[in-house]
Amino acid sequence: MIRKPISTDAAPAAIGPYSQAIDAGGFVFCSGQIGLDPATGALVDGGVAAECRQVMQNLGGVLEAAGVGWTDVVRMTLYLVRLDDFAVVNDVYASFLTPPYPARVTVGVASLPRGAALEIDAVAVRPSPR
Repeated sequence: MIRKPISTDAAPAAIGPYSQAIDAGGFVFCSGQIGLDPATGALVDGGVAAECRQVMQNLGGVLEAAGVGWTDVVRMTLYLVRLDDFAVVNDVYASFLTPPYPARVTVGVASLPRGAALEIDAVAVRPSPR
């Protein structure tokens, strides 16, 4: 199986030894994104809602670079430092997606890189050629 790395300036550069996404076997596996501004590399201000918006914009940029979009996403994982932020994050998250929504897991974590409040990853499937 061929594994093709995906890279874009529309999302922050990887801050470790990983790819923004890998295209393999008809799937696009997106690494977790935190609310970093791609232009500055800094965590966005404005709390968890602003971070979630930036995370979803970052993931959208990676998906676009891979030639897929939100409607191709089949699974997402949300990592929240504070599960009390669930409702706020859910509202922002939902504004980027349409039914049928991807399968999803939400996990409470002790901390995230750069002091982020949340991290989200995604898996998309390439549409079959017509």
